[in-house]
Amino acid sequence: MYPTPQALARTYSDREYLDPWEKVLDYRRVQEYAADHPNHGRTRVGNALNLPPSRVRGWLNGGMPDPVRGIQTAIDHGWLDPDPKGDVVAALVELLAHVLAGGSVSELFVPAVTSGRRMDPTVISEAFQSVGVDVRTRHSDSDSRATELYPTTDSSVLGRCLVVMGAPKGSKTELSALPAVVWESSTATRRQFVEIYVAHRGAYLEGKATTRIQEERPDSYLEDLHRLITESVDGEVSIGPSGLTISADTARELRIEK
Repeated sequence: MYPTPQALARTYSDREYLDPWEKVLDYRRVQEYAADHPNHGRTRVGNALNLPPSRVRGWLNGGMPDPVRGIQTAIDHGWLDPDPKGDVVAALVELLAHVLAGGSVSELFVPAVTSGRRMDPTVISEAFQSVGVDVRTRHSDSDSRATELYPTTDSSVLGRCLVVMGAPKGSKTELSALPAVVWESSTATRRQFVEIYVAHRGAYLEGKATTRIQEERPDSYLEDLHRLITESVDGEVSIGPSGLTISADTARELRIEK
């Protein structure tokens, strides 16, 4: 699914509410009631709305629940309920390709993407910037760790939106299918997803002109990936145990170079 206020709110945990979306609704009720009754204090507001005055007090004094703040941030960036045919969706789906193929979303919901020989850091940086966040690089001077790019602004909200769209939080190995938003995207966006994915994951075998994608994921995921690539290119792509093989002609079609 594309990010919605309800889905984004439910990525947060809360000690008071089983459903964090209900906290968002209560906050909105308090703000609406207070606007209509500006002289009422926390006790009268709480009694009127059947809410603890201690909870109402913070919301009347400028406090804002984390899900509400996250929703507002996502609205400001245009990430919530985006036009399925618009530029924001295309940018989010392309960033999703980077995360699925060459990155991750941490347990704290911060997305990061690793650059490589065929994936220039500039391309990754532009993918983040296209959704409206600033980017920083880490481990660029390390010989033992891969260079990663991650957002420095609104990172956890962006990560939560990507999780809503189907990116796994933490380990990716149990992902059993490509996210539905990929299939719902335009033909051009699906093709761009494929180009990004293969650029991250494609590997060459010694003495062969083909490109190989190895994945430690369920067969159903590989079948999805195979279907997506074959529907996006004219050349040959074969599927076998633990991976896909992309013909030399297809690699050239995808602008992949050794």
